[in-house]
Amino acid sequence: MPCVVVVGGFFGDEGKGKIIAYLARQYNPMIAARGGVGPNAGHTFVLNGKTYKVRMLPSAALNDSTRLMLGPGVLINPQILLDEIRNFEAQDRVFVDSTCGIINNDHIEKDNAEYPKTRLGTTGTGTGPANSDRALRTLRIAKEVPELFEYIEDVSNAINYSLDKKERVIIEGTQGTFLSLYHGEYPFVTSKDVTSSAVCSDVGVGPKRIDEVLLVFKSYVTRVGQGPLKNEIDNDEARKRGWTEYGSVTGRRRRAAPFDMDLARRSIRLNSATQLALTKLDVAFPSCKGIREYSKLSPESRNFIEEIEQETGLMVTLIGTGAELNDIVDRSTSLNMNII
Repeated sequence: MPCVVVVGGFFGDEGKGKIIAYLARQYNPMIAARGGVGPNAGHTFVLNGKTYKVRMLPSAALNDSTRLMLGPGVLINPQILLDEIRNFEAQDRVFVDSTCGIINNDHIEKDNAEYPKTRLGTTGTGTGPANSDRALRTLRIAKEVPELFEYIEDVSNAINYSLDKKERVIIEGTQGTFLSLYHGEYPFVTSKDVTSSAVCSDVGVGPKRIDEVLLVFKSYVTRVGQGPLKNEIDNDEARKRGWTEYGSVTGRRRRAAPFDMDLARRSIRLNSATQLALTKLDVAFPSCKGIREYSKLSPESRNFIEEIEQETGLMVTLIGTGAELNDIVDRSTSLNMNII
């Protein structure tokens, strides 16, 4: 199967970066393309004890042979992008669509004003104001920025050409389903849709070209910023459970709640998911830390996974059991399910 879309199932912070980085190293795709909003989302992955973070590049950045692309729907902060290109020594394999929108200092200042920052809980990275300017057709785009000239590409054409040749492609979403401008709890949402169909549009790939939609859930629910969170636990309880986390972009504490089956089912419908990934099982069930075989997981954790499968009607093919990239239970082969 040449093309998989990977998106977050809850409010972001599901661990998409780890899942995508794992898939990239396992299947060595020709292209990894990032859709979504922009540098307001950070993806984190750990390999051999070293932590890597990306806010602009796709999470396949460690793959020297994978071409890294940013679709036309993505907003770019040029300085962040150029820094990441240097950090990953990816100068010869990064490609930016000519119509990607550009975030400037004025957008960042507006995003840090009182209303968006305190009332909505925005990241302050300028993405909302930049998308506002895009809707008004006044936003500067990538082909107008000299520093990006050598990276300009027709991303949609490149991806579709690769798919025509049956090459493997990963399309990476950002944020989570319920931060979608249309499907989240408005106004506590991001500045555009971030479901699977929107992410495909972001990179210029039509729905009939997609083979799998991999929806990533965490073993509990977290949310950064304002907005409702069903069955939210307080900070003391989160600390007792080991669920205390901080956003990779803002550093803010993530609010936490138990796994929400109703929300998961709705997310599956919105994204037309075909299979699931479940991360941080080791946090919810510490005895599972580092385990890479399904049969060796604790009975209670397997019951939890099987309940998700029964309630949603989809199989959990990838299970994260630790921070390391390869701390994964990969059930795709035993379940006879292709991922990419």
